[in-house]
Amino acid sequence: MDRGDIVIDPFLSSHVNPNSYNYRLGPDIHCVQASGDPHSGVLQSRLEPVGGRCLLRKGQLYLGHTLERIGSNRYVTSLIGRSSIGRLGLFVQLSADLGHCGAVHRWTLELLPTIDIYVYPGQIIGQVSFWSAMGDVLAYQGWYGRHDRPMPSKLHTSIEGHAEIREPG
Repeated sequence: MDRGDIVIDPFLSSHVNPNSYNYRLGPDIHCVQASGDPHSGVLQSRLEPVGGRCLLRKGQLYLGHTLERIGSNRYVTSLIGRSSIGRLGLFVQLSADLGHCGAVHRWTLELLPTIDIYVYPGQIIGQVSFWSAMGDVLAYQGWYGRHDRPMPSKLHTSIEGHAEIREPG
């Protein structure tokens, strides 16, 4: 970070671990309403915190985001959930834990509760680490790296004639 190779903003030195940094849950959490067909559009509805917390329902997929802007133009970003959160029944970042060099933003988080569980925007929810890239580093220029809020899947846009993403209203 001192050399400018890693971005974590805002940064708290108390969140530094020997091999990672504890990131926090951002304020936007969306419930995913999918049809079950990966080539169909996805509708998201934003959860409104009640009493400073959001209730996530068992078996329902949610998309949140990191409170921090995180990334690097030199290193590969890897985001995972904290084991202490997983042991409570909330799985974080099950499929998309590896980022790209050049992407610096608030990362979309996959949240899948196995029990009804409350989450609190601003709570520590996962860990990020950075890995050296080998060979020529090509900066990520994709769609997901341009957003600071939870972003749904765009898989359906790769098939002609299928629905567009319906953004939250």
